[in-house]
Amino acid sequence: MDCKLVLRSGGEPVRFEVGRGVIIGGEEPVVIAGPCSVEDPEMIVETAMHVKRVLVEKLGLRNVVIRGGAWKPRTSPYSFQGHGEKALEWLREAGDKAGLPVATEVMDPRHVGIAAEYVDVIWVGARNMQNTPLLRELAKTDKPVLLKRHFGATINEWLCAAEYLLAGGNDRVALVERGTRGFNEYARFTLDITVVPVVHEVSRLPVIVDVSHPAGKRSLVPPLIAAALAAGADGVMLEVHPRPDKALSDAKQQLSFEMFEEAFTGLRRRGLI
Repeated sequence: MDCKLVLRSGGEPVRFEVGRGVIIGGEEPVVIAGPCSVEDPEMIVETAMHVKRVLVEKLGLRNVVIRGGAWKPRTSPYSFQGHGEKALEWLREAGDKAGLPVATEVMDPRHVGIAAEYVDVIWVGARNMQNTPLLRELAKTDKPVLLKRHFGATINEWLCAAEYLLAGGNDRVALVERGTRGFNEYARFTLDITVVPVVHEVSRLPVIVDVSHPAGKRSLVPPLIAAALAAGADGVMLEVHPRPDKALSDAKQQLSFEMFEEAFTGLRRRGLI
């Protein structure tokens, strides 16, 4: 494979800081949680404060990031597409109130600079894993990047996409598994949990698991969090919403506040966090 910087032989294991004090690739897994879309300023503040109360204040976790979409790549052109820069302003305010770093998705190279003004970490969605103009632009930023695996991509294709970021000068990169196309008609995608030990074996990059997208429905999310952490993932990414049934996107897979607290309290009882 002609992508050498991402391999274990390419250097020391990647470990980097997000915001103040949140470490990705360290001993404690990171939890990246928040709504699919930043719908309005009140709901993102409400969500950020709940995530903080449960994970930081109740469970004592240190590696917590608030996520929220500003530009949404939707299957239908008629679906809610996000509020753009206005959503980034709301997300930044929510993160500041909660005292937590924030993350958002970018899919257009022209939006990289705008997003970098507001957020602490940027993720690349599955549909844009091989959007090389976007990857080249992100390589120039001083922001960490989370690179999601396309649902039809091999592991080598995923690693080579990450190579664009490292080769361009940004070595603060983590990989995010979010499920592949398969034959499981009861879930949205098939979670390839094997990539966690495989990536750790062949690559020096941290690997995080997006548990919401393979689930497709909220009842499956808690078991997938447990599976990811048990497999040794460097973190999990998930969606939580104060009123998920009324969410403007991904309503079925977002956890309610009650389910979110139950899930992570259960993980603590089982010694997974």
